[in-house]
Parts: sequence; structure tokens; C-alpha cells
Amino acid sequence: MKFSTDIDKSRILIIGAALSALFLGALDALIMSAAMPTIISELGGLHLYAWTYTAYFLSRAVSLPVFGKLSDLYSTKGLFLFSIGLFVVASIAAGASPSMGFLVAARVFQGIGGGGIFALVYVVLSDISTPADRAKTLSLASLIWGISSLVGPTLGGFIVTWFSWRWVFYINIPLGIPSLICIALFFKELRKKPAQSHLDFAGVTLLSGFILGFLTLIMVGGREFAWASFPMIIIGVGTCVCGAGFYLAEKHAKDPILDFKFFKYPAFAVGNSLVFCASFSIFALFAYAPLFLQGTLSQTPLQVGYAMLSLSLGWSLGSIVAGRNMHWIGQKRAAFTGMIFMVIGTGLTLGFSRTTTITQCFLTFQIAGLGMGFVTLSTLLIVQNSVKSKDLGVATSFHQFARTMGGTIGVGLCGGIVTARLISQLKTAGRQLPEPLIARLQESMAILFQKEFQAQVPKEMTTILQDAVLNGVSLAFIIVFVVSIVGLGLILLLPRD
Repeated sequence: MKFSTDIDKSRILIIGAALSALFLGALDALIMSAAMPTIISELGGLHLYAWTYTAYFLSRAVSLPVFGKLSDLYSTKGLFLFSIGLFVVASIAAGASPSMGFLVAARVFQGIGGGGIFALVYVVLSDISTPADRAKTLSLASLIWGISSLVGPTLGGFIVTWFSWRWVFYINIPLGIPSLICIALFFKELRKKPAQSHLDFAGVTLLSGFILGFLTLIMVGGREFAWASFPMIIIGVGTCVCGAGFYLAEKHAKDPILDFKFFKYPAFAVGNSLVFCASFSIFALFAYAPLFLQGTLSQTPLQVGYAMLSLSLGWSLGSIVAGRNMHWIGQKRAAFTGMIFMVIGTGLTLGFSRTTTITQCFLTFQIAGLGMGFVTLSTLLIVQNSVKSKDLGVATSFHQFARTMGGTIGVGLCGGIVTARLISQLKTAGRQLPEPLIARLQESMAILFQKEFQAQVPKEMTTILQDAVLNGVSLAFIIVFVVSIVGLGLILLLPRD
């Protein structure tokens, strides 16, 4: 009995340590937002502002599938300790940054560590869980995302106000060290790793080049560089070459980083496609619903925060409910339930107008969030169960990668469409905005919420501007709804549990 109790205590400590590591990465982007204006005022380098986010995001996306494959070949424990340690050391470097260039470089290494954490935390939680308890254990990860979205912006503002922006990074030290210690002391490898391994260096290099190029096209195309510009053409050609090279390399690799035979398994292919569609919809909704709330309904930032928080909390609640009841709902039915919620939630956004209330928005976003909670957990289990235990790392990290790609493409695609529609509406309006203001809007729609921009908008243009925002965002809502419908259709292709 004492032996069993010791095992349970160790398991609880490992779960706590893994979730603490996940909290590090989840908190990062949210807590950064509140600190960036202060960082810019002290370090300068305004032209590098966006790259403090972009560098982190790109390096995290590239490292996700790499760490997933490595965990199938080498010690998961060692890789997890390396990822947490790298994230903490990079955080110290970021906090000590003497310039914006140094901060961007530190963010690259933070992203690599963050990618390892995001890939491996789900592998660790899956490894230490019995098949019957896996859904419950994994659902706790969604709770961490919900908590981080709740405390992140507030914590960032508190730190900047009462301490220094550098503690936005230094706070990762007390959060990361206990996680490191618990994993080092209590985590035991349960999956057998191959005695001899062959790391696919060519595959890692070409896949990294493809991901880096593709996401760069999505994130800077039409914003920092025109689509037909020379830099974009070079990046596009390089991306295609890396993609073709990766496919050929994996065909002949002894132990490929991503074996294409996995896509012959309906559960693997459809499960990842499904979470891609769901992430496309939910992250695009996350990105452009605030534009509607503040730009059309004239809600305060606090009210916008409450409305969007309902989406995060709905996501966490949906995942927990699904995890507690997965054994009798079944994975396919849980995915179907989630997509029904998402179709209903995104469908309700089609009726948004200037008379929509904040309460209607709150309920709509909560419904969509509930659906996302069901979909992410059920598809993760579907994908994990579609492969053998030895390939758990690849399956888990590719699911995370599909989520990342779906969200990135959704936000990027809808952003370009919303911006083009907004500018077009303003230019064809009865009295257009001054050209300098339109040019600034083309660079970033976020300036709509800046007081100095609003002060320059003629009063008679306020209604025209609100209608233009509504028309632009409504197009994004239509795209989100259509992609949700596609996701619902994919459920028909899933095999039975």
C-alpha cells in the first residue's frame, strides 16, 4: 500500500511539474504584451517591435516537430529538462537585454525551448497516464491555458507598474526551477527507446526551412513586403524547394522525422486535419472579434477583455468536461459534439451588427470555446491512438504543429482579407479618411484603438468607419464559419473509436 501511495505522489508531482512548464510557455506571449511599450521606450528599436513576437513564434513552430521525433528516439526526460532549462536561461538573457537586437536573439532561444515544452508536456502527461485516465490528465493542460489567459495580461501590467519590465522574463526563474527539479527527481521513462537511432538530419533541416519560409510568407506577406516583391519571391521559391526536398528526403530516410505512411491512417490524417480547421476558426475569431467589439460596438478594452475571456474559459471548460466523460462519450462523438458547438458559435457571429450586445458576444464566444475544448482533446487522443506507442512523440507533436499551422494561416489569411475590405470600404465611402490615416491602417489595423488616431478621425466619419470595420470583420466571420463547416464534414471520415 505504501508503494502504491509513493507512486501516486510521484505521479502528482510529475503532472504538477509538467503543467508548471506549460504555464511558462503559455504565459509568455500574454505577459509580454503589457511590457512591450515600456521595453521600446527604454531600449529603442521600434522597427524590431514585431520581431520580438515573430522570432519567438517562428522558432517555436520549427522546434515542435523536431522535439516530437527526438522524444521517440532519445530520453524524454533529458529532452524535457533541456527544453525547460533553455527557456529559463533564455529568459534570463532576455531580461538582461541591453538592446532590442539582443532581446530578439534571446526570444529565438526562448522559442526553441518553448517548442520543446509544448511538444513534450503532452508526451509526458500521456506517458504517465493509464489509457483510461489519459483524457482526464490531458484535459488539465487546457485548464492551464485558461488560467494563463486570465492572469497573463494583468500580471504583466502589475510587474511593469511596480517592478521593472525585466521581471516579465525573470519571473520564469521561480516558475521553471521547481519544474526542473521535480522532473529530474521523479519522472521515469516508460516507453522503450531504440538501442540504435538514426537522426534524420536532412529531414530536420529541410522541414525547418519549409516551416520557417511558409510561416514567414504568411506573417509578413502583404504587410512588411508586397506579395510580388523580390524578397517574397525568393522566400517563396526557397520554401517550395525545401518542401519538395523534405518529401524526397523522407522517402529515402532510414528513420524519417515524419513518416508519410502515417497519413495513410485515416485517424491520423483526419484527426490532424480536423484540429487544423478548428484552430483556423478559433484563432481567427480570437484575432478579429476584438476589432469588431472595439471598432464597431465602441466597447472599452476592459469589456473586450471580458468578452474574449469567455472564449478562453469556454475552451478550458469544454476540455475538462470532455476529459471527465470521454470514456462513455467516445472520441469520435466528442469531436462531433465539439464541431457542432463551433459551427453554432461561429454561425452566430454572422448575425453580428451594430446593435449586437456584449452579452450576445459573450455567449457566442463561450459556445465556440466549448467546442474547441472538445475538439482539441478528442483529436489529440484520436491521433495518439492511431500510431504505435513508439511513435507517440511524433503523433503528439504533429497534432500541436497542425494546431499552430491552422491558427497561423487562419489569422494571416483573414487579416489580409479584412484589411483589404476595410481599406476598400473607406476609399469608396462618401467622404474618405485622409490618405495618411489610410496608409497607417494598411500597415496595422491595431491603430484603430489608439487615441491619437481616433482624435484625427472627423466626427462625421465615425459611423462610416464603424460600418467599414463591420463589413471587413464580417467577411472574416464568414470564412471562419465555412471552415468550421468543413471541419464538421471531416468527422464523417473518422473511423470508429
